Amino acid sequence: MTTASKRRIYILDTTLRDGEQAPGFSMNLPEKIEVAKRLEKLGVDIIEAGFPASSPGDLEAVKTIAGIVTNSTVAALCRCLEKDIDAAWEALANAAANPRIHVFLATSPVHMEHKLKMTQEQVLDQAAASVRYAKHFCADVEFSAEDAFRSDPDFVCNVFGAVIEAGALTVNFPDTVGYAMPAEFGERIRYVKEHTPGMEKACLSVHCHNDLGLAVANSIAAIANGADQVECTVNGIGERAGNASLEELVMSLRVRNDYFTADTGIDSTRLYPASRLVAKVTGVKVQPNKAIVGANAFVHQAGIHQHGVLINRETYEIMTPESIGLPREMLEAPNRIVLGKHSGRHAFEDRLSELGLTVDPEILEKVFVEFKNLANKKKIVGDRDLEALVMYNTVSVPETWVLDHWAVNTGSALGASGVIRLQHKDGRFEKLVSMGDGPIDAIFKAINQIIGREPELELYEIGAITGGSSSQGETMVRIGMNGKHWNGRGISTDIIESSINAYLSAVNVMEWDLR
Repeated sequence: MTTASKRRIYILDTTLRDGEQAPGFSMNLPEKIEVAKRLEKLGVDIIEAGFPASSPGDLEAVKTIAGIVTNSTVAALCRCLEKDIDAAWEALANAAANPRIHVFLATSPVHMEHKLKMTQEQVLDQAAASVRYAKHFCADVEFSAEDAFRSDPDFVCNVFGAVIEAGALTVNFPDTVGYAMPAEFGERIRYVKEHTPGMEKACLSVHCHNDLGLAVANSIAAIANGADQVECTVNGIGERAGNASLEELVMSLRVRNDYFTADTGIDSTRLYPASRLVAKVTGVKVQPNKAIVGANAFVHQAGIHQHGVLINRETYEIMTPESIGLPREMLEAPNRIVLGKHSGRHAFEDRLSELGLTVDPEILEKVFVEFKNLANKKKIVGDRDLEALVMYNTVSVPETWVLDHWAVNTGSALGASGVIRLQHKDGRFEKLVSMGDGPIDAIFKAINQIIGREPELELYEIGAITGGSSSQGETMVRIGMNGKHWNGRGISTDIIESSINAYLSAVNVMEWDLR
């Protein structure tokens, strides 16, 4: 945590807004709620929950999250338009804690000429007017100068001065297209800090994109030159190449506390569970060599490295896995027996707590029953299994269709047929047989005929949660229809059942979304 001698850097996490905007990273409302809860426990100062004017779904998500989160500020993004600000306030009006309206307007020549069709004077006037309008609703208003780095520095200073005078408490300087180099970005932040009228009355923020792989480096350069807030995402997800990675920023400041005079209020021991949650709900895996939270971040394969680490871990480890919330035993022996079919509820809950997994009381009983069922099927129940069980049960939507039973018949000379029986939420059962190119294709076609919809299967991935022939299969699917997309995940010791669970999970999200 931040020490008394360190300058406090505020973290605005935009995983639920900028991160979710990236193609293939969409989340449904229950998933967004779980991520928001995890960000709150992580110690994020501001959670940017969405862009309410962009869709009714985003407005609902911001409204729901703002009503749940109490220890973090919830922010809603909007353009410098009164209708956008109205939508943002509709979402934030009943917030459980102090909300924030975040308005933005581009300031670079290319944006003003080609996108906005506005002059510098018009941009300055609209920016200030929008902040004044937002202040009628909300005390905490942030203004972002989109594409600030490619803007004239003095013009940005003038705009920042005008919006601060209008009441903005935070002004954000984004590198929207990830164009900056760390040295020049740091210099630009220092210039803005020194030349913006009234800057002492506001917080200076940065929002860096990763198009050249420099988002974290630029954010750190900004901190070194006076930035007070950093906008980032878990796992660095976001538009195009992504945003500055929250975990890399936090641990850079924490590990090099001998170099930096600044730190965040983030609980670093919750970083790894947060990373895993975001990867699970988006269905996008973290690359193995990703800094801090990648699967190889604490793995030593070269003989010299292994020898050094066995003697003293500090020879090749600059941080411990425990410091980011990754139990070393989980790293060293992911298949170890942590619990068995004779384990009681107390031991089960203790292990979930050790892994940073939280489960609401009303769901805990279901997860525990499923754990017992799994323990009867497998000799080894590992931490990854527990993580999958919790994830599968805590981010689901109300079920329109529930699996009753299934069977497949397939062979090299037979083709494939599948039969499945589903129960609708109204109590009726539907059973259907279908042919396909393989057992999965046959079953998915049967499901489509039962539900009366034909979504396109856009993604189908299956992997083993742990090692060994008795491992649970974990399946991720993405389906799409009429420009909308829905993710689903499933787990089972049978890979076909895992696939069915995943497809039905996506179907239930679709049905819930189209209700």
